[in-house]
Amino acid sequence: MAAITHVGLAVPDLDKAITWYRKVFDFHILAGPFDFDADTEGPESMTNDLQGPEIRKMRNVHLMSSDGFGIELFEFQDPSFSEEPPRRAGFFHIALVVDDIVETIERVVQHGGRQRSKMWNINKGKPHYLVYTEDPFGNIIELYSRNTSEMYGNR
Repeated sequence: MAAITHVGLAVPDLDKAITWYRKVFDFHILAGPFDFDADTEGPESMTNDLQGPEIRKMRNVHLMSSDGFGIELFEFQDPSFSEEPPRRAGFFHIALVVDDIVETIERVVQHGGRQRSKMWNINKGKPHYLVYTEDPFGNIIELYSRNTSEMYGNR
């Protein structure tokens, strides 16, 4: 059995991303921010092993939701963050369950993100809604009104 502990997201400005995720989703800082510089860490560091030797300088932080879901934000400084649009292969979004989906969409937009899709009711007659939003850095965040089991179980 496995459980998801966190998702890693690349952002161009770590401090702005920390502020955004704290204001919009009420995430708190669990650990960090941490700075990594290959020139001072040396080639045998954990970061070089995990990220590869091409990463020379970066910052990261672990944020946590009230229910224990984590987001690890990465600001790659050398080489710098890529402005290319996200690819569709592999992981391309995260999904969060929120208390009030409409209010959360408003906070996303108010703080520089955007609503990417209309809000969909996936089970007629039930309060099972989802919508795609985006943070100010281009990461797609799907918002759910209920957890995945409730939304898709026994359909």
